[in-house]
Amino acid sequence: MNPKKKNRLTFAAFILVALLTPVFVVICAKSQFGLDEMMGPELDAGFITTWPETVDGMLKLAEINENDLVYDLGCGDGRIVIAAAKDYGARGVGIDLNPKRIEEANANAKAAKVEHLVQFRLGNFYKVDFSDATVVALYLPQTINYELRPILWKQLKVGSKVVSNESDMGPEWPAEKIEQVGTKTVYLWTITEEEKRKAASIPDPE
Repeated sequence: MNPKKKNRLTFAAFILVALLTPVFVVICAKSQFGLDEMMGPELDAGFITTWPETVDGMLKLAEINENDLVYDLGCGDGRIVIAAAKDYGARGVGIDLNPKRIEEANANAKAAKVEHLVQFRLGNFYKVDFSDATVVALYLPQTINYELRPILWKQLKVGSKVVSNESDMGPEWPAEKIEQVGTKTVYLWTITEEEKRKAASIPDPE
């Protein structure tokens, strides 16, 4: 074979492998790790589990007790509200857009024997009424926290708490408390009259 032709074929083969490798990696990841499930249908944030020590740190920072109603927006497998129910006797509601996560959360609640205290709802947390919450738990990208900030101000009552793993709410709403839990940073806010005044000045979306 002509050396030049052989070199061209080798180069073409190299380009083909380079183009197909990312596709192969994604296919393998979906098969081995359930990446397609992790992403979920039309989700703004993929499902990433919260470490048990972080769950415990979030609940302690929010000073959860049996009188609380804890909402987890983007609840995944339900571990935060399940821990709130199991360890503190609190009631809990988890919201998630992925039906597979809701199914898994219900199974986990049954295994933990707290299904009488918690419920999991399929839905878009941007559109859900969570105004009865005393505590809202979040493990979401910072951009989504920013989008949720005025919704939290509008919906939650004065004295309700918001606790977030890793993401803050920006300079417009500085955290009341910040704690390091292992390698994670956990933030806490309490709704005050000031937030309600700010919420009143924000027009409702069309």
